[in-house]
Order: sequence, then C-alpha cells, then structure tokens
Amino acid sequence: MLYDFKLAEKKLEKEFELINDIRDYNQRKVLKAFYDNHVAPEHFYTVSGYGHDDLGREVLDKVFAQVFKAEKALVRIHFASGTHTLACALFGNLKYGDKLLSAAGTPYDTMQEVIGTAGDDETKRASLIGNGILYDEVPLKDGKDIDFEKLEQMVDKTTTMVLIQRSKGYSTRKSLSMETISRICKVVKDKNPDCICFVDNCYGEFVNKQEPLEVGADLIAGSLIKNPGGGIVEAGGYIAGKELLVERSANRLTAPGIGSEGGAMFNQHRLIFQGLFMAPSVVSEAVKGAILAAKVFEDIGFNSSPKYNEERTDIIQNIIFGNPGHLEEFCRTIQSLSPVNGYVTPIPEYIPGYEDQVIMAGGTFIEGSTIELSADGPMREPYVAYMQGGLNYAHVKICLEEIVKKL
Repeated sequence: MLYDFKLAEKKLEKEFELINDIRDYNQRKVLKAFYDNHVAPEHFYTVSGYGHDDLGREVLDKVFAQVFKAEKALVRIHFASGTHTLACALFGNLKYGDKLLSAAGTPYDTMQEVIGTAGDDETKRASLIGNGILYDEVPLKDGKDIDFEKLEQMVDKTTTMVLIQRSKGYSTRKSLSMETISRICKVVKDKNPDCICFVDNCYGEFVNKQEPLEVGADLIAGSLIKNPGGGIVEAGGYIAGKELLVERSANRLTAPGIGSEGGAMFNQHRLIFQGLFMAPSVVSEAVKGAILAAKVFEDIGFNSSPKYNEERTDIIQNIIFGNPGHLEEFCRTIQSLSPVNGYVTPIPEYIPGYEDQVIMAGGTFIEGSTIELSADGPMREPYVAYMQGGLNYAHVKICLEEIVKKL
C-alpha cells in the first residue's frame, strides 16, 4: 500500500498555517529594514583594493543589524564558513586567561577543534586552549536537556563568555528554543552581568519571530550559505550584537586598526541583499518540508525529532535509523534527486573537522549550502540522518516520496 501524502498534508494544515504566519512577520521585518535604510541600486556596486568607502557594505551591515535587533552587524563574504565566523567572534572577544563555558554540553564537531578539545597537535596549538583560554562545558542533563542548576553553579565572576549553540549539531538533544536561550542568558547575567552570552545562530534564522539578541544574548553569528542567504548567496557569514563585541570580531577577521572598515566585497552586495530579502520565504519552505518529513517517518515507524507538531527553532530534522544501511540509503536517495550531481553516489568518508566518518548528500548549487536540501550523518550509533534545507517544499516532498518507497 502506497503512503498517502495528500492525507498527511491535510493533517498538517494547522502547522503550515503557523509557519506562514512566522514567514509573513519576518518578511515584513526584512522589508522595513530595506526601506528604513534606503537600499538603492548604488548599494549594489562595489569597490576594489582595500575596500575603503564602500557604501553598499555599510548599508548592508545596517540592514542586518536592524533585522536582528543589533547595535552593529558585520556581514562579509570573507568568512570561509560558519565555523570561521564563530571562530572570529570567539578569538576576537577572548584573550589569554579568559574563560569560555559551553552551556549546552559538547559543541558541534568542527567547533571542538576551534576550542582545542579535538584535533591534532598543530590544530590544538592554534586553538583557543592553545592560546591560553580556559574552557569548560556544562554537561547535558540525561544527555539531552540543559542543566540549569549546573549552569548556575559553573558561571562565576571569572567566566568571560558563555557559548550557546542553538542548533543540536550531531547530537540527539533538542535544539534550543528562544525561551531556553532566554533562560540561559538570565541565569548567566544574574551570576555575572559582564559575561558575554554568545549564540551560535546557524540554522535558526527566521524560523521564529524572535532572534537571540531579542531575548538576552549579546552576540550572534551565522553563515550566509544557510538561512539568511536565501539560497543564492555564494559565501560568507555575519556577526551581530553589541557594537564593541562586533568590532572586536572584525579586528580578528581583518586586523587591528582595520576592523570593519576594510575588505572589498567583489560585486556580491546585490546577492547578499537579495538573499536576505528572500530568506523568510525560503526558510518557511524548508521548515514545511521538515514538518512533512517528521510526519511521514513517524507514520512509517521511525523515530524522528522534532515531532511534526512540536515547536521548531531550526531547519534540521533528525531521523533515527538505528543501522548504517538505512542512513546510507536515505542520503543516497536525497543525492539522486538533487539538481546538481544527482548521478553521484555518496559514500562515508573522513572529512576535516569531524572525528567519525560522515556520509553527506549535497547536490547543491552552492557547495556546502544547507539551506538547499541536503542530508548528512556521522557513521556512529544511533545512525541519525540530519536533514536540512529545501529551497522549495515541492522538492522535499518529491524526495520523501521516493525514500518511502525504498524504506
């Protein structure tokens, strides 16, 4: 008997209506930022060399700052990845003897090498710990929830920054809601008002009506080839928050004395402006696809997280397969129905920044883009597929139809 997708979609009308409401709210917010900052064709032009007096770059920073409710934003194509963006914020705001505390257990695999808890000797030498920064983390309660009591105990006057990873990464914990992020920030600030609350906002932009700076965070960072790039931005990242903290991050990206005032943008202004404008609608399509996936896999007997009717805070959908064969089949099906490299068969392999072999399906127009439909997972128990993205809902649905036939 074939799975009835039309019936599944009918049962998701309430969830889809909520996503539409969030989309419309965020689209108005972005549109207002464009209007208030007088975005015009001249802001799409670029300069060369040192990149001084770049009006488009200046307005782009202001638009992002308004959208994310920040004092200042730094939006640059020079960030090589989300990890690089986060690293600039960390190295820019931490110095020898400072203390970093992770509030949500062990961070994402690539961040462990930035911090210095993983990697070879040379990687560790260049890490935060290798540069004399102290590090600790608050273990998750029962391996899945924030331990607020332990967090309160571990934050003290010596804690310089608390890292809050919004999305779950390669774990089975829940991604952090705005309510949870707000509570973390309150606990931290009550113990140490000067401590910086820094949120890794990757995968979370425009999924909710609020962003972390609105609920108590001091600094956020993310990638432009994820949510805020709308699927068309070719590279880069953003950092936003308190002006001093953002400028310190800029000094790390460029050099002290240059900060946010330099760096030619190589004719990328228009794409970044347009990508941000498209982002609320593109993100809503991805979230609808994730909700459908959650419903479908629950109906056919697989455990997935979050559930289709649970509140969401990012675009990632976990599907727990329990065996490597199903994980590989899932990723290969996604790849085979991708618009780019659909003929390629993904296989597990070791990738820089990851401890385990990883299988990745990423037939995307932009390499590594995760706002486009993609899926990946580490080859370790319990063999979880992390599905994310989808430039349009129809593509996600087509892939799910084929996956169900095979599973």
